[in-house]
Formats: sequence, C-alpha cells, structure tokens
Amino acid sequence: MCGLSAYFSSRSDAGPVDEATTAAFAAALQSMRHRGPDDTQLEYGDGYALGFNRLAIIDREHSVQPLRYADRWSVVFNGEIYNYRELRADLIREHNATFATEGDTEVLAAAFHYWGEAALPRLRGMFAFVAYDHRTGTVHAARDAFGIKPLYLLETADGLWLASERKALDRFAAPAGGALDLDSVSHYLTYQYVPDPRTLHRHIRRLPPGHRLVWTPGGGVREHRWFRPSLRPLRLQPEVAHQAIQDALRASVRKHLHAEVPVGTFLSSGVDSSAITALAAEARPGIHAFTAGFAADGYSEIEIAEDTARQLGVPLTPTVVTDEQVLAELPRIVELLDDPVADPSLIPLYFLARTASRYVTVVLSGEGSDELFGGYTIYREPLSLAGVDRLPRGVKRGLKQLAHVLPEGVKGRSFLERGTTPIEQRYYGNARIFDPAEKARIMRFTAEPHTAVTSRLYAETADVDEVASMQYVDLHTWLPGDILVKADRMSMAHSLELRVPFLDQQVYAAAAGLSTELKLPAGSRTTKAALREAMRGVVPESVRDRAKLGFPTPTRLWLRGVIGDWVDHLLATSQTGHLLDLDYARGLLAEHRAGTADRSRKVWTVAMFCLWHAINVERSITVARPENHLTAH
Repeated sequence: MCGLSAYFSSRSDAGPVDEATTAAFAAALQSMRHRGPDDTQLEYGDGYALGFNRLAIIDREHSVQPLRYADRWSVVFNGEIYNYRELRADLIREHNATFATEGDTEVLAAAFHYWGEAALPRLRGMFAFVAYDHRTGTVHAARDAFGIKPLYLLETADGLWLASERKALDRFAAPAGGALDLDSVSHYLTYQYVPDPRTLHRHIRRLPPGHRLVWTPGGGVREHRWFRPSLRPLRLQPEVAHQAIQDALRASVRKHLHAEVPVGTFLSSGVDSSAITALAAEARPGIHAFTAGFAADGYSEIEIAEDTARQLGVPLTPTVVTDEQVLAELPRIVELLDDPVADPSLIPLYFLARTASRYVTVVLSGEGSDELFGGYTIYREPLSLAGVDRLPRGVKRGLKQLAHVLPEGVKGRSFLERGTTPIEQRYYGNARIFDPAEKARIMRFTAEPHTAVTSRLYAETADVDEVASMQYVDLHTWLPGDILVKADRMSMAHSLELRVPFLDQQVYAAAAGLSTELKLPAGSRTTKAALREAMRGVVPESVRDRAKLGFPTPTRLWLRGVIGDWVDHLLATSQTGHLLDLDYARGLLAEHRAGTADRSRKVWTVAMFCLWHAINVERSITVARPENHLTAH
C-alpha cells in the first residue's frame, strides 16, 4: 500500500525534466508521505518523472519502486496482487520470464509486458498502477475492478500528471477556487460525495474503477473499460449458492492474510466484519481485532464486538472517540479526503485506524459486502412497493396527485410518493441528502441534475429487476465514491493497509448470480440472506442475523452540543456565500438544535463543504503535515 506519482511531458523530444518541475514534483510526493513512510524514491528521465512512497508489506527488502523490468518498463504500483505467486509461475511456464525480486510489483510488470491489457482480468487484488514504456514513450495506467485504490489524472499543455491523491496534483493545476466544478458541488449536495470520475477541481479527475488508459505525447488520453460488474440471476440451488459463497470468501480471506508484517481485522457488530474475523481466525488463531465506538448511548458497538471476539477467541482492542477528539482532528480528516465526503462514519474509522496502526500494518475489513449481497434495507423498497407498481398507469397518476396534496408527515404520503415514482427518479444512491427542490433552495448556481450520474447506469440494467439495478447504481457510485474513499484515506492517514476480501473476483462471482429471492426473501425483513446462511457455523449465531450498524456516529447529538457551536461559527464565517445560502443552512441547524426536526445529515454535508473550502480555497484553516525526506536516483 503506497502512494504513486508520475509526470510525462507532452513533447516527444523532451529532454531531462527541469529543476523547477523536479522540485514541485518532489513536494507533491511529500504531500502523500503518510501513504508510504518506509521508503521514498524518485526517478527522472528525458520527459518523465516517477515517484513512490512505499509501505513495505511483501518482499520488503528488494521490491523497491519505481521498478524497472525487461530493460523496457518503469512501473509504480499501489496495491496488492494476491495471486502473484500463481501468476509468476504462469509467466515462467508460458514465457520463460525471469525475476530479480520475490514481490508482486515485478510480477505485475512482467504480466503487462507479456500479456498486455489481457493481464488485467487475471490480477486478483487491488491496484492502481502506471507503466511507462521507454521504447515507445507510451504510458499505460489502470485501476482495479471496484475502485479500491485511487488514481487521479490531470492533463495540461505541459503533459500528463497522475497520482494516488488529488492533493499531489493541485499545484500543477489552476487554483482550486478558480477551477471549482459547480456540477460536482451540486452532486456532492445530493450524494454526500463527488461521484467518479469528477472531483471538485474542474481539471482533475479520477480514472474510473475497472478502467485503463493509454497516453502518448500529442495523442492525449484514451480510456477503455476492462471490467463491468454484472448482477444477472442464475438458476442456483440455495445450498449450492451458500457453499460457493463460503468457499470463495474463505479462500479470499486466506489470500488477503499474506504479508510479511502483522495483520489484524476490523470488527463491528454485523455479519460482514464478523465473517472476515472468523475466517481469518481459522487461518491465524488469535488474530488481533479492533473496534470503535462513542460514549453516547446507542452509538457504540464495542460491547457486541467484545462478545463476538470472545466467542471467536481473538483479542480485541477498542477505541472510544470523544467529542474533543472529533473537533481536534476534523480539519486533518477533511484535508486527507481531497474532496469532502460527508459520511460521518469515516470519523470513527479514522480513530480506529490510528489505534490499529500501533499494533499491525495490515487490517482486513468488510467493505463491499452490502453492495454485492444486498445488505442495505433500502433494497427491500421495490418489494414493498410492488403492489402499487402493478396498478394501471391512470390509477398511479391519481395516487401521485393525492400524495402531493396530503400534508407532509401524514401517514402514507411518503409510501404513495415512492410507489408512484419510477425507480430512475426515486433511487439515486444509498445517501440522498438534498432533493432537487431543496437544492434549488440552498444553491446560488445552476447545475446539471443528479440523474446525469445515474441515467447511464439504469440504461445498462434495463433487463434486470429493480433490486439488482439499485445494487448496480451503488456499485458504481456509493461504493467507489464513499465507502472505498473513506477506507483508503482513513487507513492511509496512519500508514495502515486496509484490505477488503469481499471485493475479490471469486467472491464477486459467487454473488453475481444470486436471485433477489436468495438475497432478500419475500415476507422477511432480512437483508443479504444468502451471505448470512453461508456463514452458518462460521460466525456466532448471536451475530449471524444481527442488523447492520457499521460504527454508528452520533451526528445528531454532536450538532446539539459543542460541535454544533463550532459548526454554527463555521457557517457564519464561511466564504462560500456566493455558492450556498448559508442563512438557510444556519436555519436548518437552528431547527435541529431546537429539536423540531432532524436536519443532521443536511447540516453536516454543508459544514464539511465549508470546512473543505476553508482549507483548500480560503486558506483560512491550515493543516500541518509531517516532515519527511526524499531520495532521488
């Protein structure tokens, strides 16, 4: 797990990179030093620069990056290839490939050298890499199937820049305030994050999950999609499906445990993290688990996690987060994110990762399970609305009109509204903060509608049921834009590698063919039923059917206390008034603090944007970064 950066001149006859560029490039790499504190290397050549901050996990002494291969390639690679030993054997057998190291980076380079783009589907792991072909001057880059590892890119008149974090590219682009992407701001207010491939900077974007790019001087970037998740039900016998899930997840966990450093797990109260911890403990009895919670009643999973850990026979280290710690670390957390993510659960994750990093270098976590196996309660909505959906169009039009005239809060109004609204308009992701009418009230600018993000995704799932469509939307938006961003940034903040065994090729294959009935049985309130059944006998029965909590965060309580005072001051002094109606936002906060309505998610979303703006545009809040040293060769 590491941080990479790369620069390639747009001039085909470019000479050595000039002194000013090398200095700026080194400073950019320095901004990501937390991603790899074990070693930092810089490589400069005619028309290019490569940089790498390394967190050494496998072949710690020899797999230094940037890595040269076959006297042709220079490679920088962030991530892990869990089947690199098998691939190495295949490359030796098929191509008589030779290797100078025992690590996965050289295997990745050799795979790309011999197999080209056909190597990508064979890689079982998480990755973002850049490979420079010295013979042709061509740049190749790719991102893993689900977007576990990030990769940002910037094209300018000078050339192409790539990095693991956006902050490393900011200095080479136009000032953040002058290049603010208003469509992205609008999407942020809807989704609580900025969906791929955009960022809040108009000129910097992300390579989408499951994509690769090719770039040549003067030829620009050409992107190609190499993987598209597909959830198409197959005729599976339940017992066969359950066994396939258990076998795939067990094999994935064992692969993800491979490391030359201490490995632990994150453990909350639900079946996902319990399954990962239980299967890890099978292979490594006594593996160290970590959990987090808050002192407020109802906002801690520590007791449940302690009970689970006792039943599994693993040690557990809890972390209790205080309001004072939240206030002290919020600017650092937002600065680490590059673009704001208003998901408050990233806060306990930050402190959880900080604690874990004192004991281990790698942790296994349960991200991705809900999207693959149908774990969110909202996925049951199409089943509950099926009766309304089957009504004739004329009847539905009448019910929709009735819903509009009923006073807000009247029982049944929301049900009628949702039941008479097409799925494409009704569901646009797991987090839905400001609806279009509310955005028209708070935004002082116009922007494209939120459906610009999801319309293509619904078009691609026109042949599956609404539950599968909802999962597909989340796999392409919520998972890479929120879940995996916070997992990467909050763990990397403490130089901790977070691995996600659910987002594995074989586990995905076991989930992709599940029918809706196997995931969400009719007449039941259970979610991800197939996974729960697959974990029978693996996780304690007290956990197997427990509802998901996922490190709950007391945002509602925060905003009524000292953190609410801080948020009110932030809104009152923010320089975002030309973008947002801050009086309206403060009114929402006042309603929340008075107890007349729960406005916590909306207020928190606005506050995190204002904090981001204060750090990145206004420069009124400064976040200190640790000092480190760089080595060039």
